[in-house]
Amino acid sequence: MAKPGVLVRQLAAEALAEVVGDGRSLRAVLPEPLRRLADPRDRALLEAMLFEACRWQPRYERVLAGLLDRPLPAKQRRIQALLLVGLAQLEALRMAPHAVISSTAEVARAWKQPGMVGLVNALLRRWCRDEATIAARCEADPVARLAHPRWLIERIRSDWPEQAETLLAANNRPGPLWLRLHPRAGSVEDYLRALQAEGITAAAGPDGWPRAVCIDPPVAPERLPGWSEGQVAVQDAAAQAVATALPLSPGLRVLDACAAPGGKTAALLEVEPALDLLALDRDPQRLARMQSGLARLGHAPVMRAADAARPGDWWDGRPFDLILLDVPCSATGVIRRQPDIKLHRRPADIDALCAQQAALLEAAWGLLAPGGRLLYTTCSLLREENAGQIEAFLERHAEAERLALPSHLGHPCGSGRQRLPGEQQMDGFFYAALGKPR
Repeated sequence: MAKPGVLVRQLAAEALAEVVGDGRSLRAVLPEPLRRLADPRDRALLEAMLFEACRWQPRYERVLAGLLDRPLPAKQRRIQALLLVGLAQLEALRMAPHAVISSTAEVARAWKQPGMVGLVNALLRRWCRDEATIAARCEADPVARLAHPRWLIERIRSDWPEQAETLLAANNRPGPLWLRLHPRAGSVEDYLRALQAEGITAAAGPDGWPRAVCIDPPVAPERLPGWSEGQVAVQDAAAQAVATALPLSPGLRVLDACAAPGGKTAALLEVEPALDLLALDRDPQRLARMQSGLARLGHAPVMRAADAARPGDWWDGRPFDLILLDVPCSATGVIRRQPDIKLHRRPADIDALCAQQAALLEAAWGLLAPGGRLLYTTCSLLREENAGQIEAFLERHAEAERLALPSHLGHPCGSGRQRLPGEQQMDGFFYAALGKPR
């Protein structure tokens, strides 16, 4: 059996090969290798290696191309992934070179590829010897320097020319842990004192986020006071804001149209428990997981597995006073939390997503009561999915009213507001509010 230091690197490389080679999401791949590690320190190391290898993969692929005499054959994708994990340990995590190189190279032997042990050893040693020179070459290559695919760099520079460099850099920094405090947990000040007693560094959210708490550096949620009692939930502050961007009051009929994984549903109910709320999602499995998560928090809304874009399949004909439409999107505003987005997203995906978003907007508009409000949100940075999508909708629907949103939500962006990643330590998020005349 492999030694612990070798095993954790072996599991990281095998998981990364699935993410890079098979196109699986990091979230889907991660649970299995974590299950095989008993020591919490090894589990934390595996997560760190995987996230940093994904985060910097565009850079490290360029580095390896310069270090290798010729590309590795496709059958050696695990060795390629192992080298990415090795570089992540040396550069991003700044781990001791001797231990990194020795244990990482030994993974090849554990895979019964003794001929690759020397290659891994030599390439990682060369990085250590020539790091300054290699890093200087990376500075001249935007893909290597910014660690994003070229098409995404160009799209972000086009959409956000003044903020692009800062934005791309923010995507490459891990985010803090944001919490949403349940009303039954007491005041934010009391909860901050409870965190302090546990040795956890935390701060209250800024003005406009009355129940938000920021923990930096992050800790495992299970360590949090009141976690098992459902007093607190993990949710970035940018996503929490949907509950304050809608005028909630008792008895209003509300549709959360793309509800899973349920954080926004819970946020709405914690502001106003007496909503007549329907949580809709077309994926029954995600809805089942959502139901479990909401139960921990004491919420039991009406839930239905159905496609919001096809109301003829599920709608009872009663219009909704408020609709939250958090549409599927490129997720380019949450790359810091899901770095494998860089590996999987393609330019063609944006066209398909925009078509899906437009269809959802059209369907939701037909469900909204006169005098009602629709809040359209994404975790995207791309104007095509955000301001461009809303402007196209308004051109089709002259009757729709642009509704103002509070300035603390972000930069003015067309008829909505855009928060960029890293601003006030939050994720990237877009909000637009539309009203239907009476």
